[in-house]
Amino acid sequence: MKIEATKGKQGIGTEVKNATYVEAARWGKYRGWRYVLGLVVILFAWLVVGSGASVLVTFALSGQPNFSVLDPFGKFLSIMASFLCFLAGVLIAVTLIHRRHPLTLVTAQEKISWHRVGQGFVAWSIPLCLIGVLGQYLFYPNTFSFNSDLATFALFAPLVVFFTAIQTTTEELFFRGYIVQGASIIWTNRIFLALVSAVMFMLVHLANPEALAGGWLTVFLNYFLVPGLLWTVVSLIDGTTELAIGVHFANNIIGFLAIDAPGTAVTVPALFRVSEFHATYVALSVLVIIPIFLAIAYKVFKRQTPTRFPEPPHDRG
Repeated sequence: MKIEATKGKQGIGTEVKNATYVEAARWGKYRGWRYVLGLVVILFAWLVVGSGASVLVTFALSGQPNFSVLDPFGKFLSIMASFLCFLAGVLIAVTLIHRRHPLTLVTAQEKISWHRVGQGFVAWSIPLCLIGVLGQYLFYPNTFSFNSDLATFALFAPLVVFFTAIQTTTEELFFRGYIVQGASIIWTNRIFLALVSAVMFMLVHLANPEALAGGWLTVFLNYFLVPGLLWTVVSLIDGTTELAIGVHFANNIIGFLAIDAPGTAVTVPALFRVSEFHATYVALSVLVIIPIFLAIAYKVFKRQTPTRFPEPPHDRG
């Protein structure tokens, strides 16, 4: 599906090569009530329809709507079922309510730069593996054990990759895409946009077991600062959410497949298992990971697309 348009209207066209994805919020229909309605549709699809989908998956796998009786594989599928509904809600809001291409949640260009997505994946994977995984092992070697059931891991891994890609991309489309674009209709100040997205991301993750186990330090560092604030800032700098999509996928897929720890939102048969969740180490490690990530993303890799921040709207449609 290709949409051609002029800046300030709807679509993706070669005339706006230096436009940012935030500016794409002013393509299509963008009055405030549309964003309110879109938000209601998305949250209903995610929290209500998605919860129903999770219950159906739980019932199909266990014969009863009791999440606790599921094995790790079943719990993973049950949780991820809601993200399919979440994604559907985002797509419905953008295409039917705002009448613009879903790609505008990622970029104002004609195509997604998968090269930049890959750079985000690599830039985050390197420090996360070194600091988050290897560093944790060096500090707490007695709590680590290797998963000898590699057959189960090999069977599970492809499904984790597939559903994690849906989960993380959907969250980026919503928090870094839709929320930031909607907030830009109110005020295009970058600090404001970054704070709105970061607060929203933090609030919906407060009930995660990691947040409860780690307290305010985990909430601030692992949800507000990263990924909430940092990944929004790099999206505003890049003018696209491509880097954040790659980073988010790297963060979650390594978290799922590398270390299985008690007290986390999703428990899966990863390569290693730790006997306790080291909440303080996990939270503080991001302070070391952030500068390494930024150095790789902006010094080793180079942005190729020029960016320009949105101009005031001319026609709200």
